[in-house]
Amino acid sequence: MTTLTDVLQGLRSNWLAVAWSLEQDSIAASIPAECLSDVVTYLHAHEWRLGTVVATDRGTSLEVRYAFYAGRYPGWAQLVVAADPVARVLPSITPVLIAADWFEREIEDLFSIRFTQHPRLGDFVLHDNQWAENNGLMRPNVRSSADMEEQRRAWRPRRVLKEEGAFVMPIGPIYSADAESALFLLETVGEDVVRAIPRLFYKYRAIEKLAEGRSVRDVLLLAERCSGTSAIGNGLAYCHAVERALLIDVPPRAAALRAFFAELERIRHHVTSVREICASTSLAVAASQALWLEEQLLRICGAVAEHRYFFGVLDIGGLMHDYDPAALEVAADGAGALSGRIRILRDALQNSSSFLDRIEQIGIVDEHAARTFELVGPFARASGVSADMRSIQPYGAYASVAFAVPTEAEGDGYARLRILFAEIAQSLQIVRTLLRELPAGPVRTEPTMRAGFGLGWTEAPRGASIQWVQVGEEGTILRYRLTPPSFRNWHGFHVATEGFAFQDFPIVLATLDLSVAENDR
Repeated sequence: MTTLTDVLQGLRSNWLAVAWSLEQDSIAASIPAECLSDVVTYLHAHEWRLGTVVATDRGTSLEVRYAFYAGRYPGWAQLVVAADPVARVLPSITPVLIAADWFEREIEDLFSIRFTQHPRLGDFVLHDNQWAENNGLMRPNVRSSADMEEQRRAWRPRRVLKEEGAFVMPIGPIYSADAESALFLLETVGEDVVRAIPRLFYKYRAIEKLAEGRSVRDVLLLAERCSGTSAIGNGLAYCHAVERALLIDVPPRAAALRAFFAELERIRHHVTSVREICASTSLAVAASQALWLEEQLLRICGAVAEHRYFFGVLDIGGLMHDYDPAALEVAADGAGALSGRIRILRDALQNSSSFLDRIEQIGIVDEHAARTFELVGPFARASGVSADMRSIQPYGAYASVAFAVPTEAEGDGYARLRILFAEIAQSLQIVRTLLRELPAGPVRTEPTMRAGFGLGWTEAPRGASIQWVQVGEEGTILRYRLTPPSFRNWHGFHVATEGFAFQDFPIVLATLDLSVAENDR
């Protein structure tokens, strides 16, 4: 079996001129741009996955960092490539790794870096009339949007189909109820979707730009609110990144309680996803039952943490405060008491032929596509990809919690629903295990500020959340990179929607559990 050391030796033997180093669980190197595609191809061949891509512009220097993680054992690789800050050109790795596509498009928009050989750049984050072209919003000393000249230009969607009678069906970007703004361009020559293009970032918030110059604790508020339904999932990844930068060891009790809250969040989140799937198929009774379960879980969360969505639980170095063991037991017992109602709902759905007719064999994403686009979370696990950061890159208390990662093979809407129910049951068990083995002691280590950078990750409810920070000596954020799971999974959205009928579109979308807000960070 290949190990981290084996990969390091292979890199050293193939690229002798590069100074490769290994610190803890991470291979690191600064490599010339002309070697990048070959090194990426080597890592991909050894089943390494792209975690995130971080561009950093200091005015006089410009570099892009590519972070990969091993798919079968703990280990990371961070490749740093320098670019000329004037020419701003780098080779694209998208031709050899499709998963890099959106990363490079985003960086091109926000940093004005052109990736040669990329199949499609522009019109991504800063689209329509909202921003001036080639603005480079993330570049230092960028003008505020109020000072930019509004660029009026007629926009038309890119057409893939050219046949006579082909047309584009636009859905959005304005919806009723609580749906976020997103435009879906569905191309067809009949009743089936032939090509689906998501147009996102209508509510782009520039969280990474807002973070610059703020204290590490202030930015935690931004990380938690990237997606209100995954405050622990995304906030904890940020904490891990800062704690690595500041060389902080989190107390064992804090690590266990962090995992406790993360699993409660996963249970509540997945019940919400089940509710949305039921609503998309017009099962009003089932949707109401799931809504009742969701409300009970929110009350349990609010009672134990004083916030229904767990804002304010985390702190750099641990938790904001300790929690009464009796209150934790009440929360675990309350969630466990709902397990019977959850199973009843699951069984009722699995025995409803009209419901199964709507979600079986629709929105299929096979294992090859899931691996090609490097999908994450339940979306990927329903297609046979067992990647789970708690297991393959264990962090905190998960290093000592044993569990099997549930997977399904069909890759359709029903497989994704089964994964949600399986993970709810599993999280209920993990919660009990964590409380049974809860260590005593403090719940926070007071951080000492120092300059440094760090990479952090979690398995958020929707999948891998990977974040990178650079911290200054005074404890302010110099660069913050936030890669939530929805950014990864939206890239594979079209695979699930193409080839299916228009009337299946809202159901497929519900089973994918993609967050617009989390993407438009």
